[in-house]
Amino acid sequence: MFYLIGAGGHAKVILEILEDQMELIGGLVDTNNTITQLLDYPVTKGLEDIYRIEEDKVIVSIGANHIRKIITDRSKNKYRYGRLVHSKAIVSSRSSIGVGTVIMPGVVINTGVSIGEHCIINTSTSIDHDCYVGDFAHLSPNSTLAGNVQVGEGAHIGIGASIIPGIKIGKWATIGAGAVIIRDVPDFAVVIGVPGKVIRYNNTYGE
Repeated sequence: MFYLIGAGGHAKVILEILEDQMELIGGLVDTNNTITQLLDYPVTKGLEDIYRIEEDKVIVSIGANHIRKIITDRSKNKYRYGRLVHSKAIVSSRSSIGVGTVIMPGVVINTGVSIGEHCIINTSTSIDHDCYVGDFAHLSPNSTLAGNVQVGEGAHIGIGASIIPGIKIGKWATIGAGAVIIRDVPDFAVVIGVPGKVIRYNNTYGE
């Protein structure tokens, strides 16, 4: 059985992946007391109220990368995290996917790819051979990684962004929507445009 931490829009998509995989859904938790139900599932305030069995699995269903990290850092060894792959994703058997990571429909992940823990690989993302995606990263819909790209911890790749082969994206960097990345991106950098240019730097955790 799966439980979700977070009951916003991102959680709706994860609930439908669970339904697609015919997984049992125990419920969700959220600190917003006004949310009592999402789709057809109950929302409570504390996971401890409903998470009972060691075999049960948890997904942090929150889109903000830094919040997923904060929650999982605070709950180390407390929960058993699952991973989810939609049936309409194409994932090479020679790739690896960390716990807590969610792969949305239309995604293509080719051979030799390594994806870390608690990542979001969003709708119709394309990840080519031998790429590495660090923990807590988010690859937005229709983003494209060519071969041998490295994406650092907590980085956010915007909608429709394209990254040429061999590029390194630093940790907690932000790549703007539609950007074309042809040079390595430093840690915490915010990059926009074609070709991508650094316009400023994020604070800790990409905020």
